[in-house]
Amino acid sequence: MNKDYFPEYGNWTRKNPGALNMGEKQIEEAIRFAKSHENKLSINNMQMFTRTASETKEPHDEVLGPVKERGEMSGLIIKDGYIVAEWGDINRVDMTFSVTKTYLSTTVGLAYDKGLISDLNDYVYKYASNPEEHFGNEHNKKITWDHLLRQTSEWQGVLWDKPDWADRPPENMSFDQLDKQEYMMPGTRYKYNDVRVNLLALLATNLWRNPLPKILKENVMDPIGASSTWRWHGYENSWIVLDGQNVQSVSGGGHWGGGMFISALDHARFGYLFLRNGQWDDNKIISKEWIKMASSPSNINKSYGFMNWFLNSNEEGTEKKILSAPANAVYFSGLGSNIIYVDWKNNLVVVVRWIDSDYLSGFIDLIIKSIK
Repeated sequence: MNKDYFPEYGNWTRKNPGALNMGEKQIEEAIRFAKSHENKLSINNMQMFTRTASETKEPHDEVLGPVKERGEMSGLIIKDGYIVAEWGDINRVDMTFSVTKTYLSTTVGLAYDKGLISDLNDYVYKYASNPEEHFGNEHNKKITWDHLLRQTSEWQGVLWDKPDWADRPPENMSFDQLDKQEYMMPGTRYKYNDVRVNLLALLATNLWRNPLPKILKENVMDPIGASSTWRWHGYENSWIVLDGQNVQSVSGGGHWGGGMFISALDHARFGYLFLRNGQWDDNKIISKEWIKMASSPSNINKSYGFMNWFLNSNEEGTEKKILSAPANAVYFSGLGSNIIYVDWKNNLVVVVRWIDSDYLSGFIDLIIKSIK
């Protein structure tokens, strides 16, 4: 049995698609397809961008973290561990929006593997340094780690000057109505919510007693040979005092600025880590147990695992997002669209940045059909 290839730092072997039983012309066609469906959204005016992207006027839409104008479309296709195609500037550092959530949940996974979290069904308030600050009412005390990871927590409160209802509110409710709305029992409703995501980041920071970028760098990014160019940002007001030191609690996306700023090439290494089930060469980075849980749906949303694992589920009541892809394929997704696609059956990782999300399935379909 051949040993899997793992790229060393600063060097990732390229191979012709034909050498790995892929049609070269079909790969070229797939890249042309992606380029012809580039998302042209600009990030120059971040406040206007968030209003446009959310398709509704959000209260408290002040930008609190750093932003960066995006580059052109870029991407890579990795088959059997080797780069078979690339386009655009794969070394350019760009905002990646909600793909950041996958990096965030990975730091929680590291804590779980280390035994810092006993059970994902534990109530998170029991791990909080000051439970009354964010879990003072009976409703919030019912929230578990699993609820936060799956975005079903229904947490009620304000974090970094953003009330939980400030993210993607219904258009038919006034701000006063939003502030007084009833909340469902934790674990009974899926709601994509960046305020609650940022709460998970704060909890993980306190759990590790260290900044999450440091935890990610030392335990994941350095071992997999990522570059030194990526940065993980929080907000101007998301600083806490931890063991006598000022520490920034990072954000789980770029909704109000901040989040992960990273290159397509480093994204590819991160995706390849999960293709290899948490192993990098002879080193276990994150457990298979965690990956199995992260890629498993809840009863509430069959198309979503842990943040931000989007599942290509074909279970009853769901619709496959990527038609030709296996049902167990996953993709980490952020606005733009920024995508890391992981496909164990086809031994494939695809990174694409700034593709119109309506054409993601067609793009991946062309790549899969190129495999002989």
